[in-house]
Amino acid sequence: MSMSNSYTIHPVGVVAGNQQDLRVMIHPEFAPALKGLAEFSHCQILWWIHDFADNHFRTTTQIEPPYDAPQTGVFATRSPVRPNPIGLSVAKILSVDVISGIVEVGGLDAYPGTPVLDIKAYFPTTDRVRHVTVPSWAAGWGEWTEL
Repeated sequence: MSMSNSYTIHPVGVVAGNQQDLRVMIHPEFAPALKGLAEFSHCQILWWIHDFADNHFRTTTQIEPPYDAPQTGVFATRSPVRPNPIGLSVAKILSVDVISGIVEVGGLDAYPGTPVLDIKAYFPTTDRVRHVTVPSWAAGWGEWTEL
């Protein structure tokens, strides 16, 4: 894979718990960055899809989606197989403990042990779009997630 630039990313934490009770454990040096997050109901979590970070996955540009969908470029999917295996989830904030660096969340579709790259507060004025278009194979997925 040829790249003109490369960047170093350091995880700020890791996903812990089990699929029914997930939390993000923030590394101690980043725990102060949680100040004020508890005032929000939701956040965006960027995470490293470490199970698909090997180079042979990162060269994939098109996939056969698991749904009733045509072959699609990975940028038109949420596939974990992609040039930069970065996941993005909108999660419900259940609690934030700045002192211990623990954020309990709901709706995170990452697994325990997953490196967390960043957390961003969810702002409905900039993070949602009123009128959207999706391909026919994704049209039946509904308009909103119930988090």
